Amino acid sequence: MRILKNSLFHAVMIAFCIAWIYPFLWMVSASFKTQSEFFTNGLKLIPSSPSMENLIRAWNEANFERYFLNSVILSISTILIVLVATATCGYVLGRYVFKGKKIVMGLLVASMFVPMEFAIIPIYDLIKNMGLLNNLMGVILAEAGGVHIIFILLFATFFGQIPKELEEASIMDGSGFFRTFASIMLPLSKPIVGSVTIMQFIWSWNSFMVPLILTLSKPDLRPLAVGLYALRGENVVDWTGIAAGGTIAILPIIIVFLFLQRYFVDGIAGAVKG
Repeated sequence: MRILKNSLFHAVMIAFCIAWIYPFLWMVSASFKTQSEFFTNGLKLIPSSPSMENLIRAWNEANFERYFLNSVILSISTILIVLVATATCGYVLGRYVFKGKKIVMGLLVASMFVPMEFAIIPIYDLIKNMGLLNNLMGVILAEAGGVHIIFILLFATFFGQIPKELEEASIMDGSGFFRTFASIMLPLSKPIVGSVTIMQFIWSWNSFMVPLILTLSKPDLRPLAVGLYALRGENVVDWTGIAAGGTIAILPIIIVFLFLQRYFVDGIAGAVKG
């Protein structure tokens, strides 16, 4: 009976995994199909005559080379700013006791329930008043802004578990706040840094609405997610080109996750344990 239950469980999980991963496999398969094969054998995963034409067309004709570079600059810059901001904030909330700490935590948690659409107009006005509209720096600051409460809580939970003796020993050696943080605390938080890097990279790489609004007058500054939308024509939709563009766009996410997955799992596990 137990063997039957385990077999049934594994069969259900395998079916669920296939249903979950099928859209991704279909997109990759469609990027190697011709337009005619796409419509005649759309559900077939293995192309009858694989071709790199769609990938080449998406990269060259759709200006993906420029969009890809913009996405790399945007993602790396945003990750660095977010890491510094959330790590320092999490360090203070996790290690220090001060008046109004509960109020600050409550406001941070409450901000999670504010939809992004509500902040678009203030963000647009702020970037415009700073003179950074239609500028890649403006997009970076807009993406890096915000509370990032999940990241702050991850850092706060992790830093709260570190023994006070390490911090006290560093202070006795003459280290101040920033030196203690940079030389002792931050190196210990590699799992959290890895988790934050992966999550922020995915969000920045796939960001669509904010970059679209802030680069309306300069399409060359668009990241890959916004540039992918350009493949949708006014009268005809290049479905195989869109599939090829989506394949190009998702590959960096897979690569980054494969390299940092150990830190991601350790970071989430450590935060949940705390």
